[in-house]
Amino acid sequence: MLPAVKDKATKKVKVSFRRLFPFPSTTYGLFGLYKYPAKFIPHVPLYALKEYASEEDTILDPFAGQGSVGFACWLTGNSYELWDINPILEFLHSFVYLGEINELRIIKALEKLTQEQFIYLPKWDNIDYWYPEEFKELLGKAWFSVKNIEEEDTKKILTLALLRVSKFLSYADENVHKLYRSKRAIQKVKELLRKDYKSIFKERLRAEAMNILEKLAEWRKLEIKSPKSVSVYIGDIFEKELNREVDILLTSPPYIQAQEYIRSTKLELYWLGFTDEKIRELSNKEIPYRKEKINVEINSSLYWDIFNKISGESVCQVFANYFNSLIYILDRLSEKVKKYMLLFVGPVHVRDIQVPIDEIITEHFLNKGWKHKLTYIDTVKSRVMFNTKTYINPSTGLKNKRMETEMLIVLERC
Repeated sequence: MLPAVKDKATKKVKVSFRRLFPFPSTTYGLFGLYKYPAKFIPHVPLYALKEYASEEDTILDPFAGQGSVGFACWLTGNSYELWDINPILEFLHSFVYLGEINELRIIKALEKLTQEQFIYLPKWDNIDYWYPEEFKELLGKAWFSVKNIEEEDTKKILTLALLRVSKFLSYADENVHKLYRSKRAIQKVKELLRKDYKSIFKERLRAEAMNILEKLAEWRKLEIKSPKSVSVYIGDIFEKELNREVDILLTSPPYIQAQEYIRSTKLELYWLGFTDEKIRELSNKEIPYRKEKINVEINSSLYWDIFNKISGESVCQVFANYFNSLIYILDRLSEKVKKYMLLFVGPVHVRDIQVPIDEIITEHFLNKGWKHKLTYIDTVKSRVMFNTKTYINPSTGLKNKRMETEMLIVLERC
């Protein structure tokens, strides 16, 4: 049953998705495998699918991130397609196929990691900037061992555990999603080097592996409904064509103030085997840095009102580039969406001007013949991204304000 609309003029209703769809926690099961920036809490896609999809419907998420919509579809039985430019999606999504895990095999493999004589290091020109020599050798041996494990399930679990520990041992600040070398992280590394860091490494790696096993055990407690069709595409979604009709598009587009998701996972991608050249190629295709100019007709007077109020050429360019890119993608995909587009967004400030992204998108698609059914407004309970008032957006050089709410826009095909 839909909640009562509080604002009939704008069709907005305040809700708590945690209450609308009770679920054990925001990090339960596969939803808690990895700290991907700005990911869905599971309650949002699960409620959206329960309320707007039948089990026969096919779902598309073109900004899939860590794959939360895909995980949700394994609990609803819906077929789905996930698209994203970030290759880490493919690795994280593969955990849906893991069955019962032999914990003893994991423990034995952990014991061998530090006994390796050979070393694997990523093809990363700046690796010395991110790791002291002692940690490079320690991690190099562990990574060589993990990459040569034959059992696929053991290899995946220890790879993920080692990714977490590799970030912990680096100069990267774990409290900042983007790869950022901070004074706090440098001090952390100095303190570790004064301690028995090899023992700390072993204990931390074991703890991470056990945590992953716990998440997999939680996942198996849920009622899994295997989808009939699953597709994962890694690549440039500006060039990707949707070759079939889908029933529902359910996605959370990139934040206007945080569009650099490759940079957020750069350290992990290097250890997974991606090269400097490949990562630069991926980064250059993200929305803020694309060289191709995309100009579309944005059918929203609100967009133009805000655009004309913004000062500063570079900030105007970021603003325009974001909306041109987003509308371009949604316009193309909407042509093959049969029932609903469900878009999870948040309001932001640009130059202290509030930008109601939900209203701009809604106005555009109303003018394209879609029906605005409802917009849910949920209060953000916790936020890792932008959780301080001093966060500076590297794209604009401006201070970001903390996002207090997020919205789920429901657009219906007329």
